[in-house]
Amino acid sequence: MAQATISIRVDQNLKKNFDSLCEAFGLSTSSAFNIFMKTVVRERKIPFEIRADSTEISRQKALNAFDAMRQSIANSNIPEMSLDEINAEIKAVRDERKRKRDINEH
Repeated sequence: MAQATISIRVDQNLKKNFDSLCEAFGLSTSSAFNIFMKTVVRERKIPFEIRADSTEISRQKALNAFDAMRQSIANSNIPEMSLDEINAEIKAVRDERKRKRDINEH
């Protein structure tokens, strides 16, 4: 499919803020506009709202998730692990993956 370029003029602060939000969504500005345009054409309307949580809301959600995880662990009666034990488990999993990969390559 042939590509075309669209140039638009926008307020510099608006562009900066839009670029930042796109980055928060994991999109480039170009990707965001392509998604928007394809959806408008397909649905023949302005079809969706995309918004990002404020930094404070994101921070609070992360803290709540962390607290819930800690509470779940506390309620599970599973003994705490030392950093050495955690690292040993990670190493064991990586070693097993490598062993399986080596078997599949031969």
